[in-house]
Amino acid sequence: MKASFVQPALIGGLVVGVLSALPLISGGNLCCCMWLITGGVVAAYVLQQHQSTPVTAGDGALAGFLAGIAGAFVYLVVSIPVGFLLAPFEQRVYERLLDSMQNVPPQLRGYAGSPIALGVRTVLGFIVMLFLGAIFSTLGGLLGASIFAKKNERVMPSDGGS
Repeated sequence: MKASFVQPALIGGLVVGVLSALPLISGGNLCCCMWLITGGVVAAYVLQQHQSTPVTAGDGALAGFLAGIAGAFVYLVVSIPVGFLLAPFEQRVYERLLDSMQNVPPQLRGYAGSPIALGVRTVLGFIVMLFLGAIFSTLGGLLGASIFAKKNERVMPSDGGS
């Protein structure tokens, strides 16, 4: 019996989205898209736990792909409140950075710390997460399927009492 892909995709998507949206922790994605791949591996693991037969590479890839898509939406939902919480801090960082640079046009100075910039960063981050999540979480699902696939247990025939 085939297991449903909903729960593995949601759990893997939570891993992808939450870890990618948190400020310092999101830096893990700079290391070969670590959180995206991890979400795919987790999705394949959860899929394998819900079925008795070994998970196939295709099933692992599909679970990872769905986890990447779900992760992009989780990222969007989590990054909005995180962005609002960090907005004052980011504003001060941008102001200090722009004060140290002499040749910055005034239009850019006003835009860099504005709420519009936060919205643009959030939308662009979602698009990047959607695209990269679909690719790297699929690879993570393939990896997870190869790691966690249950081995076929063979019954050893008895040798007749010798």
